[in-house]
Amino acid sequence: MIRVLIADDHMVVREGLRAILELAGDIELVGEAVDGAEAVRLAGELLPDVVLMDLRMPNVDGIAALRQIKDRHPAVEVVILTTYDDDAHILKGLRSGARGYLLKDAGHDALFDAIRAAARGESLLPGSVVDRVVAHLSRPEPAQPQVLSEREHEVLVLLADGAPNKAIARKLEITERTVKAHVTSIFNKLGVNSRAEAVAVALRGGLLAL
Repeated sequence: MIRVLIADDHMVVREGLRAILELAGDIELVGEAVDGAEAVRLAGELLPDVVLMDLRMPNVDGIAALRQIKDRHPAVEVVILTTYDDDAHILKGLRSGARGYLLKDAGHDALFDAIRAAARGESLLPGSVVDRVVAHLSRPEPAQPQVLSEREHEVLVLLADGAPNKAIARKLEITERTVKAHVTSIFNKLGVNSRAEAVAVALRGGLLAL
């Protein structure tokens, strides 16, 4: 028998899942949790084979509970069962260690298949979720800013202070033409078109400190 723990804060959902799981001859419901904190506690006490985890729950949400369960009890598998079908939730759930990701409108056969696959240590995802994951993986990685030279960094610091080219030239004892060349190079390396953008990107990337 595959031992299953349900984690969902809605009683009607838990009751529905309880009735559905009774239809499967090889699945046994061993516990029910009303929030993420209780899910983590019961996972430790009951050590189910699979947890059916909702994402949005009070106290501790599903993602946080999933991570705690996988950290403390790696052998316990988690299948997310939720209404959220956006890329952010899907990717976050899978990256956190979920074996499956199902929407609550899935049929009972899909639910049984996901539970059985998870119990075997396998991942079984519906086609719509697979399409989202593949689309995400196929996107090109954003270009990384190129490393600034020591002189370009000095110019960038002065740009952040709001210094005009003439003041930068005087401070660094170089010509304004050279300053303009450094500024152009900085823009190209950071992928920006203005001083304000350059400073913002540099702050986000740790090239500048507030």
